[in-house]
Amino acid sequence: MDLLTPDPGLVIWTGTTFIILLYILKKYAWRPILHAIRVREHTIKYALAAAEKARKDVENIEKLKKQTLEDAAVERDKLITEARELKARIIKDAKNEAQKEADKIIETTRLQLEKEKKDALQLMREQIAVLSVDIAGKLLEQELKTTKKQKELIDKYLKEVSFN
Repeated sequence: MDLLTPDPGLVIWTGTTFIILLYILKKYAWRPILHAIRVREHTIKYALAAAEKARKDVENIEKLKKQTLEDAAVERDKLITEARELKARIIKDAKNEAQKEADKIIETTRLQLEKEKKDALQLMREQIAVLSVDIAGKLLEQELKTTKKQKELIDKYLKEVSFN
């Protein structure tokens, strides 16, 4: 049972050694250890704060990204709608312009045909006048005495004349 009862000298020397060790630790090691623990604590707090800030930044970036995508989709839809409207307006304008041009060409052609018709009628009148003068001249030349003879001569000259 010697092991369970400590020797008073051993207890004193062990206590003294422990107190000296505590004094040395307090004098030389306790402050640096506490300082290192505080620095580590501040570093951990800073890292946690930075991580929280980074998490919030990522959330904000995700919200911004989502909003940007929504805005881009709205803008895309708007541009597509505007492009379709522009296409329809261009097609309508082109059809209107083509119709105006066609109407102008038709009117020009109609006027040209009327002019050619008038010219042809005028030429025909002139030819009829010339033929009438020729027939009258030939009738007078013949010095016809009877109406029957004059009628036969007129019919003969009319058959000779071609109106084509």
